[in-house]
Amino acid sequence: MKLTFSPPVRMLLALVLAASIGLTLAAQAPELGRQVAAIAQPVGKLWLNALQMTVVPLVGTLVILGIATARDAVSSGRIARRAIIIFLVLLAFSASFAAFFAPTLLSFIPASPELTQALNNALQGSAQSTADVARPSLATWLTGIIPNNAIQAAATNAMLPLVVFSLFFGFGLTRIEEHRRQRLLELVQAIADVMIVMVGWILAVAPIGVFALVLAVSAEAGTATLRALGIYIGICCTMFLLVTALVYPLIRLWTGRPLLHFAQAIFPAQAVAMSTQSSLASLPAMIDVAHRRLGLPLGIVSLALPMGVSLFRLTSPVQYITVAAFIAWVYGAEISLMQWATVVPLAVIISLGSVGLPGQVSFMATNMPVTQALGLPVAPLGLLVSVETIPDIFATLGNVTANVSATTLVAQGSHDPADIPPATG
Repeated sequence: MKLTFSPPVRMLLALVLAASIGLTLAAQAPELGRQVAAIAQPVGKLWLNALQMTVVPLVGTLVILGIATARDAVSSGRIARRAIIIFLVLLAFSASFAAFFAPTLLSFIPASPELTQALNNALQGSAQSTADVARPSLATWLTGIIPNNAIQAAATNAMLPLVVFSLFFGFGLTRIEEHRRQRLLELVQAIADVMIVMVGWILAVAPIGVFALVLAVSAEAGTATLRALGIYIGICCTMFLLVTALVYPLIRLWTGRPLLHFAQAIFPAQAVAMSTQSSLASLPAMIDVAHRRLGLPLGIVSLALPMGVSLFRLTSPVQYITVAAFIAWVYGAEISLMQWATVVPLAVIISLGSVGLPGQVSFMATNMPVTQALGLPVAPLGLLVSVETIPDIFATLGNVTANVSATTLVAQGSHDPADIPPATG
């Protein structure tokens, strides 16, 4: 029987192998380790550059498609509009929570100068360097949010201005004639699909890229690399669990349901979520929990839950901001309160357009815009994607919990029987 491994497992194995070799070289033969790192660095940078070349068209199309999807959902009735509002409020809450707590938690942990130096070396000669970490003045940063040249913003990987332009374009698209809008949306969808295929090709060789990056960094930074990855996993899991836990008192305050009853009712869907790491695969369990165990109207459940799976992932903004906070922590970069406040809506917008992307594609395509919007290097993403399988368990747990909770909130506000659509399925 042929033994096969999933892409996340292959990347994790590449990380373990590269870290083992790199740590051995750092401890036993530092000079040889530096020579090996010099050979591995170009391979890792080539892989990162290949990923970065897809980001601009992918982000632009995903934002436009996200606006179109939300617009179609809003136009489908009062229940859908109420669900969209609740989704947006919860996403904004989770992003704001992460923007405050992730940097705060990381501020209590001392960073490693060795790791920072190793990453600096890994970035030499690439499109970004540690000079990019220098913060622009507040006035310059604010005036740059709206681009004076959208093509130039795309050419320079200025993610925030690009997203602002895509927002204007997407909202403008909703105001033109329907047949023209549909034709243009088909083109935008086709571009997004091509970019996803390209990212899939690049991620197919991810074990090679991850191996080269981890080998180069660990051969120079030694155990600081493993320590940093452990801190990243811990901070992500902690943030996901915290934002998930905050959903429970919200249900209590809004609906008056006892916390213990709600927790017991939702547990079967959470068990499926953690075992499958897929919100879509957890949908049947969520429907059963919401209708049979929580007693929500089937008409609302059959509308709000599939809509939530299509549009709403509570932990996505938390991930984007926590990743950016971690990279800022590694490099010792100071992010102002105004910058965090600005990337909160950016994280919400990116999350709306990214639902449905394959896991590793989603990680790279959605974390790059937020990271780049803060002027931070994206090279560490190549390391972080290799261990994303572990935090993803808790991310899916949070998403499924939030989807059932949001559906409960939608049902709580639907007192008029005319609001409740007929049950489907």
